[in-house]
Amino acid sequence: MSEWSITRLRGGLALAFYRDGKRHRHSLGTSDPREAQRLAPSVFAELTRPQGRKVADLWEAYRLDKAGKSIATTMSFTGKAVLPHFGHRDGEDITKAECDAYTAARRKLGRSDGAIHTELGHLRTVLVWALKKRLIGFAPEIERPKKPAPKDRYLTRDEAKRILAAATLPHVKLVIHLMLGTAARISALLELTWDRVDLQRRVIYLTDPDNTQNQKGRANPPINNTLLVALQEASKGALSDHVVEWAGDRIKSVKKAGLQDVSPHVFRHTAAVWMAEAGVPIPEISQYLGHSNIAITYRVYARYSPMHLRKAASALELGIYEVPSGTPEPAMKNTG
Repeated sequence: MSEWSITRLRGGLALAFYRDGKRHRHSLGTSDPREAQRLAPSVFAELTRPQGRKVADLWEAYRLDKAGKSIATTMSFTGKAVLPHFGHRDGEDITKAECDAYTAARRKLGRSDGAIHTELGHLRTVLVWALKKRLIGFAPEIERPKKPAPKDRYLTRDEAKRILAAATLPHVKLVIHLMLGTAARISALLELTWDRVDLQRRVIYLTDPDNTQNQKGRANPPINNTLLVALQEASKGALSDHVVEWAGDRIKSVKKAGLQDVSPHVFRHTAAVWMAEAGVPIPEISQYLGHSNIAITYRVYARYSPMHLRKAASALELGIYEVPSGTPEPAMKNTG
C-alpha cells in the first residue's frame, strides 16, 4: 500500500498522507492527474524528510529523496552495516579515525575491501547530498580502502561446455544457456517470463513493461541457435510463467539454481569477452550488455578485440625493414 495518495483540494489536486496519526493534505498546484502523479513522490519526500543532522536522519532523507530508484533499495542493505557505526554521529563530525575503525571492524567480520569501499561510498554520497541540500554545512572526507581491481575471470568455450555437461538439472542448464546467450544480469533472467520471449522473431525482451522500478541496463538480445534450442525444449515443459523455474516454482536465487563455483558475473563477463574476441564492435557489445556509458565497455573489453591498438601500432612504422614473405596478417582469434 502506498504511503500517500492523491485527493482533491479546493478545485485542484493534493497529496494526502498520514503522519503521527493525523491525516495531512498538501496542494500540488495542479488539476492534471498525470502531473500530480509526477510531482507527488518528490513532494512527499520533501514533506516527510527527517530534520535531524545525524547520519541516520540524513541517510533516511536521502533514501526518501531517491524513492523508486535502485540506489534506495541498495542503501537499505548497506545501511544495516553503516548505521550501527555512524548513525548516531553528526554528519559534519565524522573523522578519518572513525572510518579506519569501521574498515577494521568490517574486515574482522570477513567483509571484502570491495564491499567496505561500497558501504563507505554510500556514506560519502549521503553527506555530499546533504551538503547540496544545505542540511549540513560541511561534508567531511570519508576515508575508504582502495577499490580492488575488477575481477578478470572468464571461461573458455571448453570450460563452458564442461560446466554445461556437469549440470544435470534442466533449469540449471537453461540458466547457463541464458547467461551465456544474452550476457544479461542474473536478476533480469530470474525475473524473465515467457511472454517476453519471442521464439518466432528470436528476441528476448529483458525489460519488464509492468515493472515501474528502475531496471538497470536491460537490452533486448537476439536469440542465437544454441539458445533457441534450449528455450524450445524448456518451453515444452514449462509449468509457470517464469522461464527459469523448478517444479513450477520460480527460482529467486542463482544459488538455488545450483551454481556455486562460478558466479553469474563470470558468465556475463565471459559472454562480453567472447564477443570482443570475435571482433564484434564495442558499441554493439555495449548495447548487448545494456551499458548506459559506452566508455565503460571500451575500458573493460576493448583489449580483448583482435584489432585492439593495431592501427596505433601501424602508425609507428618506420618502413625501414622488409617484412618476410608469408608473414601472417593479424587475424581474428579462433574462439571455436
